[in-house]
Amino acid sequence: MKSTVFFYKNLVANKIQLRDLLADETLFTKVPEDWHVIITDIKNSSEAIINGLHNDVNLAATGSIVAVLNHIKEHKSVKIPYFFGGDGATFLVPGTMQLRLLEILNGHKQHVKETLGLDLRVGGMQVKDIFANNQKLTISKIRLNRYLTIPIVLGNGLKYAEEVIKQESLNSFKKDTVNSDLANLEGMECRWDEIAPPKNTQKVICLLINCKEDDIQSKVYEQIITKIDVIFGDIDKRKPVSKRKLRLDNTFSKIKKEMYARIGKYNIGYMLKNWSITSIGKLYFQYFKSGKEYIYKIIQLSDTLMIDGTINTVISGEEKQINQLVSFLNGLESNGKITYGIHTTHGCVMSCYVEDRKDKHIHFIDGTDGGYTSAAKIFKSKILNA
Repeated sequence: MKSTVFFYKNLVANKIQLRDLLADETLFTKVPEDWHVIITDIKNSSEAIINGLHNDVNLAATGSIVAVLNHIKEHKSVKIPYFFGGDGATFLVPGTMQLRLLEILNGHKQHVKETLGLDLRVGGMQVKDIFANNQKLTISKIRLNRYLTIPIVLGNGLKYAEEVIKQESLNSFKKDTVNSDLANLEGMECRWDEIAPPKNTQKVICLLINCKEDDIQSKVYEQIITKIDVIFGDIDKRKPVSKRKLRLDNTFSKIKKEMYARIGKYNIGYMLKNWSITSIGKLYFQYFKSGKEYIYKIIQLSDTLMIDGTINTVISGEEKQINQLVSFLNGLESNGKITYGIHTTHGCVMSCYVEDRKDKHIHFIDGTDGGYTSAAKIFKSKILNA
């Protein structure tokens, strides 16, 4: 049987508008049956956010991506799609890597429990089992800009896997002893202050939109993305992150939070080294050409859009624009085409994976005051009350 380990790497990155990609399902490919879905998820994340632990929840979710990517990069020819969800992450991985990645993520689970006091749940499901339950799972790639290429998924296969895994209490992988040192969190950073929208008159919204009917999902999502483009402008114009509003936070409390989330203990050397780097960084980003280029790349490499069968996006916009979008979405929802959750807030937060400061870094964006988790809470309440 032909190996599928390079399936995602070999997918062509489409250089077209997202709405055009969504309009053409021939550009999507079924995920191989021998691949696996892996889910991480913070238990009771809404309660944790109410208790002021939003940054901790984001760090735990970011850490699961960092741990996986640090292992994947040891296999230089392998690439995988992944999705950041604020309080967790979703991965599609080759079957040959599934067990090792579950082991690593269970190590991260232990690390999160010891350092942040949060319960990170971990579980997996084979794609073959998703298809056996008549669920659709197709994937494509789109190049959003020179630096950032992202996966786009159509079908509710990932959501189905998430529901099944959660019903099983995310205990599909068990081990008597788990080593928290298995998770390599090198490159995880959290040194940016809360980020205000580009304009003072704007707000930040986190959106979750799902069309449960696979047959019309592509068309509905095309309509939604087209409408968002019309109301807010293209993805660059509606990004909630701008050069003018990015501010490094070099307080000891900020460095200490990153330190515990990353290495799990107090280390004076870590504190002093990274406080110094962050303090110098303020000048470096402001006055040096290479520093200004890095800031530009941060904005280009900010992860503000994710389609994993559900549209997840963080947008900045004026009150009038937000009202226009809500009115449009209400119309689709009243006609039974979608269910959506929305969270409007004053800014966003950023957590980062920095493999190197040239091109290999990615920045995960979530709204303040709960972000995606708060939007998901509204989304889930609609499902329960339907």
